[in-house]
Amino acid sequence: MRRLVGILAAVLCAVAAAVLTWPPFFHLERTYPIAQIVSFRSLMVVGFGVVLVLALLLAIARPLRGFAAALAIIALVAGVANAGILVSRGMGSDTLPAKGADSIRVMTWNTAGAATSPDDIARTAVAMDADIVTLPETTIATGEQVALAMRALGHRMWAYHTQYGAHGWDASSTTLLISPRLGTYSVIESSADGTSNTSTVPSAVAMPTSGSGPVIVAAHAVAPRQEYMQRWRHDLQWIADQCAAKDVILAGDFNATVDHMSGFGVDGGTMGRCHDAVGATGNGAVGTWPTSLPAWAGAPIDHVMATSDWKATGSVILRSLDGKGSDHRPLVVQLDPAN
Repeated sequence: MRRLVGILAAVLCAVAAAVLTWPPFFHLERTYPIAQIVSFRSLMVVGFGVVLVLALLLAIARPLRGFAAALAIIALVAGVANAGILVSRGMGSDTLPAKGADSIRVMTWNTAGAATSPDDIARTAVAMDADIVTLPETTIATGEQVALAMRALGHRMWAYHTQYGAHGWDASSTTLLISPRLGTYSVIESSADGTSNTSTVPSAVAMPTSGSGPVIVAAHAVAPRQEYMQRWRHDLQWIADQCAAKDVILAGDFNATVDHMSGFGVDGGTMGRCHDAVGATGNGAVGTWPTSLPAWAGAPIDHVMATSDWKATGSVILRSLDGKGSDHRPLVVQLDPAN
């Protein structure tokens, strides 16, 4: 009987490890609480390592030796598999290539509202030579201050935004800054009035009204708290739907890792026809949230994506700004024309 219980427990442990390692295979990547756990894949590797050590210690006791050996093998395989996934996505690259005449630099930073000063945002965007800046949880009043500060530094930007409600709370606003060299833009009506938008916190879809710039989407999905899981799934589908056309750039706080995006891609894309730029440039496993954890242990939930009109040639996640107030790290990606 003891042996049967041990076998059953080992099988259950193996299934649990498999679900956490490859949740899309079981269609559980957007199910509570698995969605939350797999966001921190690096910590899962640490957890499997702890289980491996404990299992080896348990193996000292002869009655538990068989179960402990099975548990150690499961933990070892799962830990190695998760580590391999992280390495394949990229554990960190801190360089951007030289910017060409047709290159576009995209910066996204969930500023946590008033926690981050307009001056810090502006100086960071100018230092990164950003042409597009998406700022979830940032009011238009703050966005205009950022644009003015950038202009004073010799880097002109136009400010656009969406807002839910009349109060202008930081979390109910998303601001988008675009360089005049891309032309003039307008936030589409359905995005501005919320008839087609993310569910709880707003995103902004900006269409070019002059010039030949891409469609730009400043995305902000609701966090996948237990009571918001359906809204979160709706938001991810909405974000993917924005990449149905050609020449689109998505950037923002998706509140999701690429593990949660299975099934949203079209024609080889990650979300719709958009491809994940950060994973393609060596930073796909680097955590952008929260800043209270080191980047290797955090969740990579902020993204820049683009259709095949663009090729990602470099990215950086700025860890030096962890003390500037926001619980997110800024992410900068360089995109070059694919042809």
